[in-house]
Amino acid sequence: MEIKLRKIGNSVGIVLPKEALTHLGAQEGQTLVFTETPEGYRIAPAQSDFAKTMEVMKSLSERYRNTLRELAK
Repeated sequence: MEIKLRKIGNSVGIVLPKEALTHLGAQEGQTLVFTETPEGYRIAPAQSDFAKTMEVMKSLSERYRNTLRELAK
């Protein structure tokens, strides 16, 4: 699916087709989260506790950096 960037006031935005919203399980006014992955970007609806979860994950990844690096081999 291709989506064009559009000028909205002084900003640039995207308009998601109904099919994309249905696939994401998102609706108008909801916040979406873009997460960078090795394959590109992942788009998902924001969860109410997303920021807290990411904070915990960052803490764990720093604490277990060496262990995670060894497991990734």
